[in-house]
Amino acid sequence: MAVVEMRKLTVIGLNSGRTPFIHELMHLGVVEINSQEGIVNDEEWMPDIFRTSNSADVSRLEADIARVSTAIEAINRYDTHKKPLFQVRQEIVREDFANHMNRTKTDTEMNVDTAVMCDKQIAEGQNESNRLKSVIAGLKPWETMDLPLQMKETKYSAVILGTVGNKTKFEALLQAVLEKAPSSVVQQVSADAQQIYLSVICLKEEREQLLEALREFAFNPVSFAEHKGTARDAIKQYEVEVGEIQQRILAKEAILSELSQVRKNIEFLYDSLNMRRDRAKIVGDMLSTEMVFFFDGWMPIKAQPEVEELLKRFEFYYDIKEPEAEEEIPVCLNNDGFSTPFEAITNMYSLPSRHDIDPTKLLAPFYFIFFGMMLSDAAYGIIIAVGCWLILKKFKLEGMTYRMIKMFFYCGISTFMWGALFGGWFGDFFTVAAKTLFDVDFVIKPIWFDPLTEPMKLLIFSLILGAVHLFVGMGIQAYMLIRDGHPLDALFDIGLWYILLIGLVLYGLGGSMAPVMVTVGTVMSIVGAVGIVLTGGRNKKGIFGKITGGLGSLYGITSYLSDVLSYSRLLALGLATGVVAKVINTLGSLAGGGVKGTIVLLLAFVFGTVFNIAINALGAFVHSCRLQYVEFFGKFYTGGGRAFTPFERKTKYIKILKEEKNNG
Repeated sequence: MAVVEMRKLTVIGLNSGRTPFIHELMHLGVVEINSQEGIVNDEEWMPDIFRTSNSADVSRLEADIARVSTAIEAINRYDTHKKPLFQVRQEIVREDFANHMNRTKTDTEMNVDTAVMCDKQIAEGQNESNRLKSVIAGLKPWETMDLPLQMKETKYSAVILGTVGNKTKFEALLQAVLEKAPSSVVQQVSADAQQIYLSVICLKEEREQLLEALREFAFNPVSFAEHKGTARDAIKQYEVEVGEIQQRILAKEAILSELSQVRKNIEFLYDSLNMRRDRAKIVGDMLSTEMVFFFDGWMPIKAQPEVEELLKRFEFYYDIKEPEAEEEIPVCLNNDGFSTPFEAITNMYSLPSRHDIDPTKLLAPFYFIFFGMMLSDAAYGIIIAVGCWLILKKFKLEGMTYRMIKMFFYCGISTFMWGALFGGWFGDFFTVAAKTLFDVDFVIKPIWFDPLTEPMKLLIFSLILGAVHLFVGMGIQAYMLIRDGHPLDALFDIGLWYILLIGLVLYGLGGSMAPVMVTVGTVMSIVGAVGIVLTGGRNKKGIFGKITGGLGSLYGITSYLSDVLSYSRLLALGLATGVVAKVINTLGSLAGGGVKGTIVLLLAFVFGTVFNIAINALGAFVHSCRLQYVEFFGKFYTGGGRAFTPFERKTKYIKILKEEKNNG
């Protein structure tokens, strides 16, 4: 339906023209180049061809890219400018980009070196600062001790420092030590929530007896041999060092902050290196002999004229043909207008396989309706639509981000429409505010009906809408069967179910329209059921297999009923939005009127509205997707297609524009 038609392209050209050709091919960005692994492993080809070995160039470029990326990340951390909500690529003409790179490349590479060096020095400084802070923290408990930390002994005595658990009884420890080493002097230097810090001095000949006594109290000796002077002196010295390190770090951060002024040039260099790396990689996917190179791939049929023009300009041999019947073809969607943003929903599930149709145009109106019904508040819809519109106007978004924002813009419009039909404007905020603050009865009446007072009406409408959704899915399956040359399968597997399901509806509800409808429904139900039993097992062997197969097919009616009931979530989520909004408004009105009541009501309104939009918009998004993926796609869609990935400029910061051809 909206899947781009592809052509198989095969090219053989002279090696002398390969490099400029690759530049131009990347500029076109419309050809996907296949990997040639299969051909390289083919014994017929192996003696005559080889793959260009440019892994060293690719590795070098990837190292350069990593280096530039590090520089950009470092500059961004210290950039004081306000960051945009969305990153948008800067548009530039190809020639202007080349001229800009020629002018700025040398200075930019120097700036990259500076940024990387500063980032490295900042990291090293922070590590050293953290190490010294850890040392200071370890010395703090010993700060009041006057003994030099490096002192372990004198001529006749030994000095032992260590810790015991904070639950240790100091008196008991002292008594045990004095019993075994009477000359010892035990001092409690400090204590915290975990440990008691002890300084012990004893005669050298009593050292072993002292340690034996201390072991009973789980004494843990500590050593400060690397420090000089008292703990107080060491702490002061390290604090000075930490201060000096912080000053050096601040200086490097200032340099990185200044480099933010030339960040654009560094970003240009990053994208330039990426394009060079991609060109080097693609050479590795091509096959070569001493004189020529070869590749094959895919291109959209609409790109054929410009590709042929390029190939003729380089005087290369080429062949363009239709894909073979069972050949795997890359998939590219090409919808237009209203349905384009809803490609995001299809892509999140899976691209269509070769034998599928693109479901985007068919799911788009249903997704639009379902999202609006589930959120169903006119004011919320205005907020979502206006917010998305402002984002689209302010930022030149691309790809999936653009599609998602545009889709939510449409969903906001749908939410506004259904909210107006159901009478939801911030729930019943205006009614509550008018009554609470001004004692005035004010009600915004729904254009259609209020689901909170008539939920069964919305339930019936939801089920009818669900049945239509399922019937469309079944119709697509019938179309695909007829397209593939199986009209009887379409009649038996889809047509008979149409007859049965429509007949059951007429049998159950037709009496309200005309008594004859019940009779018509009865006949249709019998015809459909009998037809399904007779044809459902047509592919089985034997009479028994055909009968059981037919009965099994008829049993499938339960899955249709469960599928229809799944659409009751339209009622559930639609009611949830209104109920939550009313609860929030009621809570806000409990403070009554006056200034205090107004403030409470407004605060409840603001926070409640943000919460309600966030939680129920997420629910509407997820459950609208579920109705497409499970109920709708389950009737006809296989998926599993491979995305078309052309050889093009995959840039992050710039978008190189294609020059308009001059026909003059």
